[in-house]
Amino acid sequence: MTDTRIETVALTDGTELRLTVAEPDNVVRGGLVVLHEARGVTPRVRELVSALAEEGWLAAAPHLYHRIGVDELDAEHLDEDVHDQVQDLDVDSVIDDADATFLWLGDRGVAVDRLGVMGFDVGGAAALVVAARRQLGAAVTIGGGGILEPLSDSLPALIDIVSDVGCPWLGLYGADSSIPRDQIDKLREVADGAPVATDVVRFPASDHRFESEPESAHEAWKRTRNWFDLHLR
Repeated sequence: MTDTRIETVALTDGTELRLTVAEPDNVVRGGLVVLHEARGVTPRVRELVSALAEEGWLAAAPHLYHRIGVDELDAEHLDEDVHDQVQDLDVDSVIDDADATFLWLGDRGVAVDRLGVMGFDVGGAAALVVAARRQLGAAVTIGGGGILEPLSDSLPALIDIVSDVGCPWLGLYGADSSIPRDQIDKLREVADGAPVATDVVRFPASDHRFESEPESAHEAWKRTRNWFDLHLR
């Protein structure tokens, strides 16, 4: 696996944004911003950043909880603690952190049409927020909740923004009860009205984190790679 490292970016509000990054060994095909899950930049996030670099992408995961001095919520934190951290996320902070990460990628020679964003869990919802606000090459949401009801008071419901996406967007969802099928179907219906290519896929045998069923996880990863291969070139 490609090693990850930490980079630090100064923001205009006086704070510093930490990025977990990984670079390909050979030619850089493009740049991907990876938005983390509810618990922060976990080992799973670092593994994803590394795997994307193995595929030729310059990948960077911004630490969205940096304003409260947290990189990752450990196992001792209760679900209520995680919920509180998610509640602190808002559109402006997500966009500011994504913009800073895109700028970091651009400074390393990645053209705008070769920039993409992806995320899973809370990061999946945040990826759609970014895709609806910025002109990019492609975006992927994996298990992003908040479809009909926002994940926080300061984030939109995904159903209200999915038709605004300005780049090809792929949504991948499992079949557990946390995100009901009828909500996924409604999201697909509204996404069909977007002015760009969209696709929403539901995996009946998997949960929303794609951890319970290896075949579904493999298929989701394949679809993610293919989506970026198709649209970032």
